[in-house]
Amino acid sequence: MKAPDEELVALVVATKNAAAFGELVRRHQGLVRAMLQRMCRNHALADDLAQDAFIRAYEKIGTFTGKGAFKSWLCSIAYTEFLMAARKRRSTERAMEKFKTGLDDSEAPRDMGNVVDLDRALATLKEEERIAVVMCYSCGLSHSEAAEATGMPLGTVKSHVNRGRAKLQAYFQEAEEMAS
Repeated sequence: MKAPDEELVALVVATKNAAAFGELVRRHQGLVRAMLQRMCRNHALADDLAQDAFIRAYEKIGTFTGKGAFKSWLCSIAYTEFLMAARKRRSTERAMEKFKTGLDDSEAPRDMGNVVDLDRALATLKEEERIAVVMCYSCGLSHSEAAEATGMPLGTVKSHVNRGRAKLQAYFQEAEEMAS
């Protein structure tokens, strides 16, 4: 189907057309999965969250108003799924902390030599910076689309992107200097 996203959405809303929704999933699953993988740094969890996001999108597709791009609306749903999972994870971690029996839960760092990758660099950013950078650079959303998707003010998104970009540049510059 070569129809624009908005036409496919209208078809899904009007007739619950599974093929039209399937096309929307095919078009945007790479974007959503990549965004979630960069945010949560866990491929399996990102895949689960992406699946949950598409289920939620199908359930809520009638709420898409057509203001803004469909991918922004979809990224907003995926971001909400990410936040809910993070809250659950933190709650579980607090509960487990009470029952810990002296196990060392820190992972031993893997010696990867001078290999520097984007995921490690993103892991050095604060969560809000990582989210803003991933949405704007990895997913190709504009600052205003990222603001809409996250619910953050536009100026905050711009600040997070600028700080995140500066930290990434410093990270890669330091890694390059160490490698030479």
